[in-house]
Amino acid sequence: MKKSSVSLLISFIFILVCSCFFSACKKTDVRTNELVIYSYDSFIGEWGPGPELARLFEEKTGIKVIYADCGDGVQILSKALFEKKDPYADVLIGLDNNLSKQALSSGILYAYKPANIDEVIDNALIDELNNPDAPSKRTAANNYYLIPYDYSKFAMIYNTQSKVPAPTCLEDLTKSIYEKKIILMDPKTSTPGLGFDVWVKTVYGDKYDDYMKRLQPSILTMAPGWSVGYGMFTNGEAPLVISYTTSPAYHIEYGEGDQFVALKFTDGHVQQIEGAAIVKGAKNLSGAKAFMDFFISEEAQSVIPLTQWMFPANKKVVLPESYKVAF
Repeated sequence: MKKSSVSLLISFIFILVCSCFFSACKKTDVRTNELVIYSYDSFIGEWGPGPELARLFEEKTGIKVIYADCGDGVQILSKALFEKKDPYADVLIGLDNNLSKQALSSGILYAYKPANIDEVIDNALIDELNNPDAPSKRTAANNYYLIPYDYSKFAMIYNTQSKVPAPTCLEDLTKSIYEKKIILMDPKTSTPGLGFDVWVKTVYGDKYDDYMKRLQPSILTMAPGWSVGYGMFTNGEAPLVISYTTSPAYHIEYGEGDQFVALKFTDGHVQQIEGAAIVKGAKNLSGAKAFMDFFISEEAQSVIPLTQWMFPANKKVVLPESYKVAF
């Protein structure tokens, strides 16, 4: 009897110790003072909005932001999908309206409606991100997985000091005069690259493949992301690059003049809306929610124009004078 009692007592203590151990492990798996955010190079880099946003957020909440550079929006989604069963990121920044359908259908996002969002962000931006197939058919159930933080239209940026004339439409880009004169981004890794693809498909429809074949001689390179491609352009490697109607504001703001202009094409332009989202299964869900509330605030959104060089989603933010060149 004594041996049985001792055995039972030892077994009980063993189970209790194991239970406490696994409970402790589970608790340490939940982050409370750190927030992991996946984003892209130009957002989290020295000159992007990331560092200042992290500083302001930590000052307000005591939560330290840890950024992970995934390269560009397409790569952010790919990494999050790969980690779906055991997510490392709490928040994703950089999923746009051309990636939203895939992101929404993947089951990796957590729906959350930030405080005051309906007062500061236009419904059209919210709807286009969260209802890509029918943005006008709004439903409360699926409106707040992706939260808009900036937007702009895609455009070809042209160096006015180049020796080639300014093109006026997408078709002009296929002319022999523009041979090796255009820098694009890879649609497999870059949202501007994907945006250019969408633009061409919008204009040419089922003749997309034919157009891209005719455009091929004009392409100097397919850069892996916007930072590399735009850097090549400003270094003078080509007179044309795909970017945004807001991009020239940067050069004006910093006294570089109006050498670089966004061309208004007769084809019209397609818009990019960039969104942030909480990851389903986030280790710091409360911190992620606090960040989303903060990210759409006027304080945070005021950082966007002179660092991100896009229109801020918060409509109460006053734009700098340099943005008068944007359309």
